[in-house]
Amino acid sequence: MSKLGNLGARLYRGEVGYDFVGKRKIWYAVSILITITAILGLAVRGLNMGIEFEGGAVFNTPKTSVSVAQAEESAEKASGHDAIVQKLGDDAMRIQIAGVDIDKSDRIKAALAKDLDVKAADINADLVGPSWGEQIANKAWQGLAIFMVLVVIYLAIAFEWRMALAALIALIHDITITVGVYALVGFEVTPGTVIGLLTILGYSLYDTVVVFDSLKEQSKDLTKQTRFTYSEVANRSINGTLVRSINTTVVALLPVAGLLFIGGGVLGAGMLNDISLSLFVGLAAGAYSSIFIATPLVADFKEREPQLKALKKRVLAKRAAAVAKGESTEAQEYEDDDAPRDDVPGGAAPAVVGPRAQPASRSRGKGRPSGKRR
Repeated sequence: MSKLGNLGARLYRGEVGYDFVGKRKIWYAVSILITITAILGLAVRGLNMGIEFEGGAVFNTPKTSVSVAQAEESAEKASGHDAIVQKLGDDAMRIQIAGVDIDKSDRIKAALAKDLDVKAADINADLVGPSWGEQIANKAWQGLAIFMVLVVIYLAIAFEWRMALAALIALIHDITITVGVYALVGFEVTPGTVIGLLTILGYSLYDTVVVFDSLKEQSKDLTKQTRFTYSEVANRSINGTLVRSINTTVVALLPVAGLLFIGGGVLGAGMLNDISLSLFVGLAAGAYSSIFIATPLVADFKEREPQLKALKKRVLAKRAAAVAKGESTEAQEYEDDDAPRDDVPGGAAPAVVGPRAQPASRSRGKGRPSGKRR
């Protein structure tokens, strides 16, 4: 078995683990800091909206020997607006200029033909009205709102409303960070960006639902025992699915990273940046929020319930009593490792920080006569 697979098995069995839920205040502080940075980026720099949203003209030129920088300077001089120039195959170019109407488009086309040394008839000009972009934006917001409502309803039915609320907060967290990165980086926002944003929501929910499903299973009849609090069971659920979440995220990020860094960066296919950046940032943020935000939030929400508050007091009181008697709480938790653990939620051991305590000797009791003990 590989080292990662062995680690995953040990995490699942509770032999090793990390206290994600116990250190949730750190993760909350990190997320708040990142979110504030994203909001400031949106407020100060704003989004670089593409012509699909603002309206404008797209000029596709034939083969030309003029450089991208020269074409950009020529387009900005002719239009009086910022221009985005991308080199296509066979040395052709795609020039985007926002805020251009039909009359101005003809003048820009003639100026480009002269500066690029091509025929005006060979330059294809496509105009995009701002109303069309507004329709796209409205449809995107409608789709996002419907998606959020359906997700909350589904999670509330499949799990409970506290998990649905935590998942919704995690989704808003992911979208805010992704949009904020767009504002800070300055990449153009296109319909491809919207598609990417809607796509990452599914990936983000996938990891969250996997952890929630494990938590739901392990927290059955939780109040009937006095060994573990809800937070500890939630922490075990995160550790038990941690390697799976890492694997799925890495596998999803590798092709997206290829599009963003190799396709858009090295090869210069700038049209890939709009969708690849949203996918890359969103996938990473989604994996983070499912581990560090969603499940710790559920633990916070649940432990405000009277039953789970009382459970936590009983568990802590029992541990304090054991410490006062000089007993090892870890030894008690793992005592009689071969016996069924009816009082352990989900029939499994809890996750612990660091190496697992050594169980009591498995040879204990061997050689005893059969029959009832007196």
